[in-house]
Amino acid sequence: MDRLHIEQKIKSLLRLVPQQGASDLHLVVGRHPTLRVDGKLYPITQEAMLQDEDVKSFASILLNEQNKKILIDDGQVDFSYDFEGRVRFRVNIFYQQGFTSIAMRLITRDIRTLEDLHIPKMLYDVTKYSQGLVLITGPVGHGKSTTLASLIDFINHNEDKNIITIEDPIEYIYQQDRCIISQREVGQDTESFQKALYAVFREDANVVLLGELRDYATIATAMTAAETGHLIFATLHTNDSAQTIDRIIDVFPAHQQNQIRSQLASVLIAVVSQRLVPRIDGGRVPAIEVMFKNNAIENLIRENKAFQIDNVIETNLSQGMISLDKSLSLLVQQGLISTENAFRYAKNKDYFKMLIKR
Repeated sequence: MDRLHIEQKIKSLLRLVPQQGASDLHLVVGRHPTLRVDGKLYPITQEAMLQDEDVKSFASILLNEQNKKILIDDGQVDFSYDFEGRVRFRVNIFYQQGFTSIAMRLITRDIRTLEDLHIPKMLYDVTKYSQGLVLITGPVGHGKSTTLASLIDFINHNEDKNIITIEDPIEYIYQQDRCIISQREVGQDTESFQKALYAVFREDANVVLLGELRDYATIATAMTAAETGHLIFATLHTNDSAQTIDRIIDVFPAHQQNQIRSQLASVLIAVVSQRLVPRIDGGRVPAIEVMFKNNAIENLIRENKAFQIDNVIETNLSQGMISLDKSLSLLVQQGLISTENAFRYAKNKDYFKMLIKR
């Protein structure tokens, strides 16, 4: 295929993603181009099976010279791709068994509110803090970045702050309102998360969004920033509040862990863990666990008893906390999700069964 034909083909595939309500497009040798819709994969069978040259040609359209070099050197590359000025994609191109593969995640231009996302408005309360750490957690592809964007945009429209985002790659593009918003992409605008985060101490930042807490150095710097007048928002690939706290502590050497427990207990504001569950009428809806730090949780963190946090969440619904199982049971009662799908995501299966029988 000549370059013009290749460009037309990839454009037609990319247009299908929003048209079909898909979240992802996968281009893999030996498969039809494939969309992910509401968490399920659907091959585009009217398109031919992809050959190695097809995927290589698509990659050549998407990659600039810098990213081509990264792909060759590292075997994979992440970047964002603006398509026709209407939508953006988070792109990962990688090698597998010597072949080129492409995974593209749709990022809509519109930043939705928590109300639009069916997430409790009480979560907006975390934006009122002048400093501290807010963590959005959950598996890959369950809306963490979307929730973070909603919180950052709420600050943008309601506060006068200097916001710096550090992302790999940049996902949502914010239209500055009351806030100054500087968006830095790792690999393009800065060498690493840790170096960019360290720089915020000299950039007069009030609010910092970290795409992900990835390593010891970044976590350590993030907690220091949260102690010194910065409101830090970040994501982690953990399943719930207790696991999130343990994961952060376990990153550090044993001789530092008591100090880190004390520091984390002091700076932590909230942990939100979410799952996107298929709706009965199509689409997906978030089931969420919300933990706001109170005195009891602060003490449990300091005393290395994070495993007891679930009990505190269960008994503090009046403070805006909710367990994942309780959230799932409410969605079932509201007729939004099936019992079967809810059961798949429940943490404590026996407790969940008890909740839906009430």
